[in-house]
Amino acid sequence: QLQLVESGGGLVQPGGSLRLSCAATGFTLDNYSFGWFRQAPGKELEGVSCIRSSRAGAGGNTDYADSVKGRFTIARDNAKNTVYLQMNGLNPADTAIYYCAATRTSIATMALGWYDYWGQGTQVTVSS
Repeated sequence: QLQLVESGGGLVQPGGSLRLSCAATGFTLDNYSFGWFRQAPGKELEGVSCIRSSRAGAGGNTDYADSVKGRFTIARDNAKNTVYLQMNGLNPADTAIYYCAATRTSIATMALGWYDYWGQGTQVTVSS
């Protein structure tokens, strides 16, 4: 059974950092592309970052929403079957539930419709 489990969320002060983890079970990480998404209260789900499948010839291209460029970094550890989102310079606008998702496509995309598998989400709150 394919499953994604996020962890690492919590309460952090403005300017602080968190690292989110997305542990995958039931499938091999390197055949999938991954995305991180977030939903703030009263707002729609939005793409934050994505990383392309690392299977032969596909590379590990990444992409970021403009609002997080230079502050967030997505990475994957195929040996640990885990995808990470390092978040630095957090501000209150980053407060949201963060979800990771997986797709068999080799494209690095933040388009929601491409994703087949979703985690349950982890809450990130940035507040002083």
